Amino acid sequence: MSLNVVDLMLSDKFRRQLSQEAEQWRREGLIDDYIYEKLAQRYQFIELETFISNRFILILLGLGSVLLGLGTITFVQANWQNLPRGLKVTLLLSLFIGINTIGFYLWRRQTNLWQRRLGKALLFLGALVLGANMAVISQMFYQNEQLYQWYLVWGLGVLVMAYSLRLTWLGILSVLLIGLGYVYGSQQQTFVTIAKLSWLQLILQYMPVLAGLAFVPLAYWCRSRWIFRLGAITVVYSLEANLIGLNLFASQAWIASIACALPPALLWAYRDSLWKIQPNFQLFTSTASTLAITFLGLQFYLLSFYWWWNSSLSTAPLIEEASPLFLSTLSNVLILGGLTIWAWLRLLRQTDLTTTVVAGMIAIGALIPYWHLSITNLPIAAVVIYNLLLFILAVGIVRKGLVRRERRLFWGGMALLIMQIFTRIIEYNTDLLFKSLVFFLCGFGVVAAGLWFERNLRSF
Repeated sequence: MSLNVVDLMLSDKFRRQLSQEAEQWRREGLIDDYIYEKLAQRYQFIELETFISNRFILILLGLGSVLLGLGTITFVQANWQNLPRGLKVTLLLSLFIGINTIGFYLWRRQTNLWQRRLGKALLFLGALVLGANMAVISQMFYQNEQLYQWYLVWGLGVLVMAYSLRLTWLGILSVLLIGLGYVYGSQQQTFVTIAKLSWLQLILQYMPVLAGLAFVPLAYWCRSRWIFRLGAITVVYSLEANLIGLNLFASQAWIASIACALPPALLWAYRDSLWKIQPNFQLFTSTASTLAITFLGLQFYLLSFYWWWNSSLSTAPLIEEASPLFLSTLSNVLILGGLTIWAWLRLLRQTDLTTTVVAGMIAIGALIPYWHLSITNLPIAAVVIYNLLLFILAVGIVRKGLVRRERRLFWGGMALLIMQIFTRIIEYNTDLLFKSLVFFLCGFGVVAAGLWFERNLRSF
């Protein structure tokens, strides 16, 4: 039997231990020569020493290459100021092309796992070198660009590499870089007329839609939950930031309602079947649902504080409707809102109790801020309602963990419930004896519930 792909993924430590144990079993008579030969053929005992020797040689070559590279870099740095600009650009481009070429060659080798890993590492290093080259070349030609522009362009370059090579780590790096570019850019940009906007500023303003178009297909292409998770967070964060930029507490209460309702509604209704990739294809549906519950938990927790509703609201005027920020935010809301409505119409055909409860929570969570900002203040009622929603959500997560026998859900719900109790006790002025009693009961309840859950989990 030849060594297949699964066998290549086995660790060298396991193969060495198995080789030693199999030899010991044969000497003790536990297995005969036929079984030993099958094991040796299955796990390539004969090639194990050769593989270890080749790996050692590869490590020596890598270490020598690093030292040679450091020597070259030190020599170039010592004479950097005296080198002509054209030679500097040539050296930088040669470094970038050389690292990526070697990395691509090693990554394409299917027979050697360590060479593939080294190739991936070199390709990731090449993506980092891309950003360094951009910064150095920009300084050489006196292009004093803002930090967010560097992050965005760098992230777009890595995104192209990720699509071309189908590498998860490059995709994650591109999401992080573009996300950092948006964070810095949203703090520095000033919204003027459309005619004065650069293409990078347009990317910032339409980031909720563009992030979805860029990262969701990449997540399917790489089959990476982390790319999907980070991409969804980028979509939600940029949408919330754009809405807050319109003055979340201005007279138009619908802004606050959209900020509370649209992200969890979109994430909960998201299904892989929306794109009709494959029948019964489920890759990121559970991830999107988990993000929706996480968003609701954070939203209910933040809005359960009394000072949030009792504080004076901002009276700053809204940005003019003709401004680029208003037009881009409206476009983002219409596109993502249309996708959400379409997804919910498909979801209602096979709705269940959990979906009904989540839909009710989303509706109530959006109605309360609208009522508070447009009709009448609800300082007490809002706090009670959001604490009740948070309690129901925590209990629902615990129940789902018990039904599915999943530690992650059970302990997540318990943590949310305990955090709510602790916060309310600390927020309000209560007697120390009462606080100590509550803490004691919570600690006893957590220990008892955990022991009971673990005991029943092992019984199945």
